[in-house]
Amino acid sequence: MVRKVLVLTNEYPPHVYGGAGVHVEYLTRELAREIVVEVRCFGAQEVEQPNLRVRGYGGWDEIRRGGDRRHWSALDALSRNLLMVRDPIDADVIHAHTWYTDLAALWGRFLWERPYVLTIHSLEPLRPWKAEQLGTAYRLSSWMEQVAIESADAIIAVSAATRADVLRFFTVPPERVHVIHNGIDTELYRKTEETSALERAGVDLRHPYVLFVGRITRQKGIVHLLDAVPFLAPDVQIVLLAGQPDTPELARAVESRVAELRAQRGGIVWIPEMLPRTEVVQFYSHATVFCCPSIYEPFGLINLEAMACECPVVASDVGGIPEVVVDGETGLLVHLEIDPVTGEPIDPLGYARTLAEAIQRIVDDPELRNRLGRNGRARVERQFSWAAIARRTLELYRSLV
Repeated sequence: MVRKVLVLTNEYPPHVYGGAGVHVEYLTRELAREIVVEVRCFGAQEVEQPNLRVRGYGGWDEIRRGGDRRHWSALDALSRNLLMVRDPIDADVIHAHTWYTDLAALWGRFLWERPYVLTIHSLEPLRPWKAEQLGTAYRLSSWMEQVAIESADAIIAVSAATRADVLRFFTVPPERVHVIHNGIDTELYRKTEETSALERAGVDLRHPYVLFVGRITRQKGIVHLLDAVPFLAPDVQIVLLAGQPDTPELARAVESRVAELRAQRGGIVWIPEMLPRTEVVQFYSHATVFCCPSIYEPFGLINLEAMACECPVVASDVGGIPEVVVDGETGLLVHLEIDPVTGEPIDPLGYARTLAEAIQRIVDDPELRNRLGRNGRARVERQFSWAAIARRTLELYRSLV
């Protein structure tokens, strides 16, 4: 019997910047309806609720007082992992999310004799560009991930494509790797008529717009959407909810490209700060098209968010995206060939052109747009509720004790 789970995570509200943090927030909320949930996360959080306790952990300050700045993130994660397992663990199962906390799960098994589960939200071998952000500490993050994955009692992959990647890159018995998709809050993410956030941002509701939501990283492919802009009709606006660049160099590259485009055309709106979810829902609800140009995406939670708001999606066909976006039914998928060494598109200009063609096709066809939007909402309601995902996760916990 499972009475309690310990969840280890980098991100937890209010410090959520990516899909893994959203996943942990909603999964723990649902699990707490059935069992006791303790969360240990990065930060200074202190939450005490029925069946849910959250505690944040700080890092070792000395790490940030010298050495290569690019190493700080991985070394800081190691220090917090140590603190997380210093404190006694009385949970029946440990469940870790992302390489940031994977080692704490492994050490928790050694020190406190508890089985552990890892959820794979992304994999370091498929993100070679992370070396730009972490320097040689990319080798450290990759090792942390590898040793924890290959020792785990069970692994949750967020898509079948991610499961295949785990088995390709790591020595893991196939029966230990289970597919449990991400979910979405279908009450929060639903179409709204409210437009106040768009009006404040300067979006012209008389004209169509394509929406991007995500961090400024190579993985999320924002540069490829920007390269697609010259191939779109002049009246199509580009709305970017994009911030938190991985590196200063990437930030400057995106700023430069946006400036170039603004010198050539109007209708480019860029909001770099994170908005409240209720405002993001407004942008999804009124977008003509949502674009997910990712070059690596194990699942693609943002596509679910758009679909839940009845917004048609144009996305690359990489990773787990085809398990979410059904081509011709809830959106249009654009084929993308990736260089296995660099992790970048083999033909970036061709990719930009085909993105633009798919976006423009939906812009020009209201009937197609409405059909894709309705189908997207129906698919989300049918297959991606958090309650169902929590039930499957709890079943996996029970199989380990």
